[in-house]
Amino acid sequence: MKVREFNPADTTAVIKIWEQVFPDDRPHNQPAKVIRDKISARDNLFFVAEHERRVIGTVLAGYDGHRGWLYSVAVDPAAHRAGTGKNLVDHALTALKARGCSKVNLQIRADNSQVVQFYERLGFKLEERISMGKLL
Repeated sequence: MKVREFNPADTTAVIKIWEQVFPDDRPHNQPAKVIRDKISARDNLFFVAEHERRVIGTVLAGYDGHRGWLYSVAVDPAAHRAGTGKNLVDHALTALKARGCSKVNLQIRADNSQVVQFYERLGFKLEERISMGKLL
């Protein structure tokens, strides 16, 4: 398994994984739009995990010069428990650190609490925050 930058040829595979992992995602997170928007950012922070030439996981990272963020960490259910998620997160963190990022945040949907232990094993800590958002 290797982690590499996303290539537009990966689009169909990424959409398939996201539809499996995030089946009830909100309309503003429509996979094709998210992919187009991330590519247009040209920040080289969109990574996929690949095994035997097949995309099995994704992570999007962001960095605004102050904080880094992780988004869309998703692993094909058939590839769970093989270290794919950890490798994706580690790769994204390395890329963010290389840009000077000193702290990384992520959000977990309240109905996805089982993922908390995964991130705690990777060194993330639960922070008391209220997450707010506004659709534009």
